[in-house]
Amino acid sequence: MTLKVALLGCGVVGSQVVRLMQEQADDLAARIGTPLELAGVAVRRLGRRRDTDVDPALLTTDAEALVTRDDVDIVVEVIGGIEPARSLILAAMNSGKSVVTANKALLAEDGATVHGAARSNNADLYFEAAVAGAIPLIRPLRESMAGDRVHRVLGIVNGTTNYILDKMDSSGASFSDALEEAQALGYAEADPTADVEGFDAAAKAAILAGIAFHSRVTAADVHREGITEITATDVASAKAMGYVIKLLAICARSEDGRSFGVRVHPAMIPRTHPLAGVREAYNAVFVEAESAGQLMFYGAGAGGAPTASAVLGDIVAVARNLLAGARGPAESTYADLVVHPMGETVTRYHVSLDVADKPGVLARVADMFAKQDVSIQTVLQEGHGDDAQLVLVTHRATDAALSATLEGLRELDIVRDVVSVMRVEGEGAS
Repeated sequence: MTLKVALLGCGVVGSQVVRLMQEQADDLAARIGTPLELAGVAVRRLGRRRDTDVDPALLTTDAEALVTRDDVDIVVEVIGGIEPARSLILAAMNSGKSVVTANKALLAEDGATVHGAARSNNADLYFEAAVAGAIPLIRPLRESMAGDRVHRVLGIVNGTTNYILDKMDSSGASFSDALEEAQALGYAEADPTADVEGFDAAAKAAILAGIAFHSRVTAADVHREGITEITATDVASAKAMGYVIKLLAICARSEDGRSFGVRVHPAMIPRTHPLAGVREAYNAVFVEAESAGQLMFYGAGAGGAPTASAVLGDIVAVARNLLAGARGPAESTYADLVVHPMGETVTRYHVSLDVADKPGVLARVADMFAKQDVSIQTVLQEGHGDDAQLVLVTHRATDAALSATLEGLRELDIVRDVVSVMRVEGEGAS
């Protein structure tokens, strides 16, 4: 018996899937218990040059015909985007095929439809490569920790933004200069919006939160902020205080366990925190669970070969299930917890103000914080001429309270500008 695989897409990831299937054919057959055969590869243009040699006879532009062929057992989707990926995955499942996908955008926007099709057709849906490239994260959450209660998932899930912020921290570069370097090295797209504005990380956060908290989550549920407003001054200020700025995806269960928050935004973390040492385009994710405690997953979060490695792992898992007449884990949404609004999120904050340099300023600023029940932990004041820079770090407070404080500060005649506001995570802010 030979299991046949249909591949949708032969770009950066797809070409590496083809290469690995060819180079490791014997090993894969031994691990599965039967050979894998590439049944066809759907592409947009037949004559395009590809990174890996593909038998031209396997190439087709008729993706729907490929995924519904009677002899195809597994469909692998690595074209990305919502359409035509969704329609092709649904057509495959409705034809009895199991699916492996790396499509974070689709799962975050309309995962309910895709998971529902898998359930109604008794098909597998595996998507390890959708969140963190080569890093095993989905399977540990879905399977290894199925007997535990996850409280929090926190991590760096976008390599492009991590590279940019790392370069700003290590060299003092501006955002635009660091972005230009990332683009030159191939870490950032010509249009980097999805990365630098946090859309990519938000999709991944939605997927992680849904699995961790057994509830349905979409990208629209995620509070999202990007890194385009981060300045070299912000990075230098954080550095002087012993912090580093990272774009974090944070999924956290409320203290009463009835709701959870999902957010993506830049944050300051102590340089002693393990995530502070995640450099360049690497990813790392912390999982905090009731019994397992703290776990950290680290590695290459993107790239053709690393992502293809995760795809191949899923293909092997699905193939083994097919031989055994079994299915992998289905979507788990039994908890049906509520996603609480960002205003209820509790953390610490770093606030930088330009204020008039005269007596009584600090007292008036502190009074505005006190009115909203936001306690100040540390204050640093530096004068320059008629103005002064006031940097405050708060104790834990709700996002709504901090927003109200900022609104009040902007109305004070002594406050010239709210220069920056940064959340503080990690030690003392978890």
